Amino acid sequence: MTLRFLTAGESHGLCLMAIIEGMPAGLHLSEEEINVDLRRRQGGYGRGQRMKIERDKVELLSGVAKGLTIGAPIALRIENKDWANWKDRDVPPWTVPRPGHADLAGATKYGLGDLRLVAERASARETAARVAVGAVTKRLLTEFGIAIGSYVTEIGGAIAEIPDLPPQELWKRAEASDVRCPDPIVAEAMRQRIDEARAAGDSLGGIFVVVATGVPVGLGSHVHWDRRLDSRLAAAVMSIPAIKGVEIGPAFENARKRGTEVHDEIFVKLKAQSSKLKLQTSNFKRHSNRAGGIEGGISNGQPIVVRAAMKPIPTTVTPLRSVDLVTGEPATTQYQRSDVCAVPAASVVGEAMVAWVIADALMEKLGGDSIEEMKSRWK
Repeated sequence: MTLRFLTAGESHGLCLMAIIEGMPAGLHLSEEEINVDLRRRQGGYGRGQRMKIERDKVELLSGVAKGLTIGAPIALRIENKDWANWKDRDVPPWTVPRPGHADLAGATKYGLGDLRLVAERASARETAARVAVGAVTKRLLTEFGIAIGSYVTEIGGAIAEIPDLPPQELWKRAEASDVRCPDPIVAEAMRQRIDEARAAGDSLGGIFVVVATGVPVGLGSHVHWDRRLDSRLAAAVMSIPAIKGVEIGPAFENARKRGTEVHDEIFVKLKAQSSKLKLQTSNFKRHSNRAGGIEGGISNGQPIVVRAAMKPIPTTVTPLRSVDLVTGEPATTQYQRSDVCAVPAASVVGEAMVAWVIADALMEKLGGDSIEEMKSRWK
């Protein structure tokens, strides 16, 4: 049994919901563990006024008894506090599509006359449900020594110098920064760029990195395109709103080099006395990780490194040119409350999606209906 999840709910609806199917029984799980990541998603320099309204907390509605998963579908609910401010409003139809949003394409696809109906579901507010789902899968991965964290490397052209430190130390430094950047000098420059964009009525994008450590050799497969771990990760991270580019390891940097400069050479760590031991991956070591932890669509035992590029949020105070779909006349967009920069928050969503894919691949590899069954196969 592999994992799957669905989310439901609109940005200003009553709530967001998620259902997780396939989670094994016997996993310790609490609402507060999930709420930690929900709070991390709501933080970050450059967030908008909505974050002052919402205080995201999850309700575990099913699939958990006395703090343990029971193998049944897990239902999660997150209240939208802003719903109370909108439920009785008589809001006129929204007819001017915003460039860069799903407005025009979504309304055309579903035959909707009010663009707000598209925006409500396409909104990045939906990612709160994904972060809750990701927190559950992180809890599963912890049982097998797999950890996932993130940090921001670039915002608005301010590029961090990332020190050569263990991922856990970079995560720690990121958690102490309101832009989630482990480079304190560049973090200040990022804040200045955000302030400048806010004053100009504009928005900023950037780049974040998600790293997974403790991932064993053998997740994913080279035998079919849809089982390759890197393709699954790329699709999952690309599904986050405003993400327009994903790479595994320093892929674009590698593309500018020669093969002998890119590939991670293999060295013997322990001299094996039998042919069986010679095939154990614990006997090998690498001095680099330019493959980002994946070779041939399969995890190779090194940290998995996923980089994502987030475009500037297309909702800006400064109007953009568009067309009124009712009159057919030129028009300009009307500002809707939004963030100036959401890259720090997006990195937390990235963690959730990476955690989901790796947990799914782990379940695919080990199988099992309970944590104990999975652990027996892990050994």
